[in-house]
Amino acid sequence: MSEKGMFGVSGSGDTSGFSGLVNSAVVTGSTQRPFGAYFDQVADDLERAYPLFSDAIEKVVVDRGELTLFVKRDRLFDVAKILRNELRFEMCVGVNGVHYPNESGRELHAIYSLLSITRNQRIRLEVCVSDNDPHIPSLVEVWAGTNWHERETYDMFGIIFDNHPGLTRIMMPDDWPGHPQRKDYPLGGIEIEYKGATIPAPSERRSYR
Repeated sequence: MSEKGMFGVSGSGDTSGFSGLVNSAVVTGSTQRPFGAYFDQVADDLERAYPLFSDAIEKVVVDRGELTLFVKRDRLFDVAKILRNELRFEMCVGVNGVHYPNESGRELHAIYSLLSITRNQRIRLEVCVSDNDPHIPSLVEVWAGTNWHERETYDMFGIIFDNHPGLTRIMMPDDWPGHPQRKDYPLGGIEIEYKGATIPAPSERRSYR
């Protein structure tokens, strides 16, 4: 593997040309009330509609103008039904996976972005599970539109959505090894020719030693 970067960088172990630039992950703590905007109303309405609110919600985080409810895995389905039926969050816009390999016991996160058309409000649900037990209840029964989103999150991150009606890969071939958007997945790639120049494959541009 070449130790010389694309822009003359050398000796850093990072051969991409970005000089070992690293973004440090910061774990955000629970936000204290008042949350601001309509977020207090959402929390109050959910607490009234769901008596087990304090047991189901690990923490409430308001960051960058977004409200995220961290929900315990075994309470996710119940919280989702309350949000749809009682608080009128009629739509799940998408399901995203995140991989935090250094967050022991909580390496995999699934994030549900919800929209209330009736209330003109948006919130997020986030569930954390471990690499060794990557199971989360499927919410297809609550929001049918999560079907393909959950399949993509399974395909890319390996999160298993229990009781999904057809949890198969949606982008990669069925026999593809591993889950490509996890941070421990090898970059791989092929060289690309561009106007006479050859750009090395990603696996040949960066060293992770």
